[in-house]
Amino acid sequence: MFIETLVPVSSDPAVDLFVTQTGGSAERPLLVVHGGPDWDHTYLREPVAELADHRRIILPDLRGCGRSTRGLADDAYTPAAAAGDLVRLLDAWEIGRADVLGFSYGGLIAQRLALAAPERVRRLVIASSSVLPVPPDAFEGWQERTERMTAEAGVWSDPSLSGPELTRAAALAAAPANVWRPEALPGCLDVLRGIRFSAEWMRPWQAGTLPSARHPDAAQRLADTGIPVLLLHGRQDMTFPADLVETTVELIPTARAAVIEEAGHMTHIDQPRAWLKALDDFLSED
Repeated sequence: MFIETLVPVSSDPAVDLFVTQTGGSAERPLLVVHGGPDWDHTYLREPVAELADHRRIILPDLRGCGRSTRGLADDAYTPAAAAGDLVRLLDAWEIGRADVLGFSYGGLIAQRLALAAPERVRRLVIASSSVLPVPPDAFEGWQERTERMTAEAGVWSDPSLSGPELTRAAALAAAPANVWRPEALPGCLDVLRGIRFSAEWMRPWQAGTLPSARHPDAAQRLADTGIPVLLLHGRQDMTFPADLVETTVELIPTARAAVIEEAGHMTHIDQPRAWLKALDDFLSED
């Protein structure tokens, strides 16, 4: 069962986060940070919710997203502010330490949370994201990726689309690039249709004023925290190349990799059983 609530996390500006949580063990909270960023948390509910029998799952919508506060000034949408909201969410519920999973763009925000408040993070899962910058030539010569991403590129260049309609259209057009297995595509599209898309973060992004979500020297700084890290990735990810996972593991002594075959960016949709097992195994360790 999911419990939905609004949690105040900031007074200046006033921000309430819409949060869905399960009623699992309060001793083992897992904070799940969605990507986009102009998406909401719902596309990650499954299969994560299957851990609810032995874990409290906390799924917030970031500021400006889903059913959380919207309509803020453009400069209020920053990765640092989003990470700060999450720390204050833990404060509001008196959660001293939590496991944290960040997906895609949310993986970058989760890293910021861990670096800003390492004492609050027991274990960190960076899913379908990256610690290291993506090289400009990372996908050079991958013709299938070029073909699969053509439809999304057309959406972004369509002058008739704007606001949440543009975000939604781009997400739907990108689905063939975000799942690897053709048989997973219908399920992915069904999940995307249920998302409450926004376009709050798009404004500063299009204006060129959105700060980078990637923290400088993230690999070294994460290594210094000593937090156990799982890099959970699909081999055929067309957004963040899987090759970076192995390089990152070499830089962070406490990191390990779980690269799942026959899976794209939406690894949890392509290969939900393998994805969930890797996640549960990692989080179950002391």
